[in-house]
Amino acid sequence: RVDAASSAASVESQVGRLPDGDKGAHHLRDIFAPKGFGDREIVALSGAHTVGSCHRDRSGFEGPWTEAPLVFDNSYFTDLLRKTYRHETVQGTGCPQHRSDKGTIMLTSDLALLEDGFRPHVEAYAKDQAAFFRDFAAAWVKLQELGCTGLRDRLEV
Repeated sequence: RVDAASSAASVESQVGRLPDGDKGAHHLRDIFAPKGFGDREIVALSGAHTVGSCHRDRSGFEGPWTEAPLVFDNSYFTDLLRKTYRHETVQGTGCPQHRSDKGTIMLTSDLALLEDGFRPHVEAYAKDQAAFFRDFAAAWVKLQELGCTGLRDRLEV
């Protein structure tokens, strides 16, 4: 990074950087609000879970969020609203998560998006994939540029 004096200064501490998967809505706001993110942006960023899977050896959680974990779409939101999840504990780690009958998972932090404040955004993104893409892109850029100024002035076109 051109804005850091050293390699140590270019990596922020992991503590409090991202939310813990086993905590709820209050924790999501505690992590993101000080960084300037509102509920819509928190929900949009959570939509990144539409791709990928949890791996027990990395996070303590296990399984994909969606049935097509290599596709970036709004299925994370449609799944949140349509599927039923049962609580389980990941063997070997003790981490709590929730699994659907299709084998997909949601973390406690994912299910927290069904609470008031977050839910209207989940419903909107489930209905309108283009809105999710637009809001995700804006929130992702904001997250990547967090704490950095003048980066756009240095872009070479």
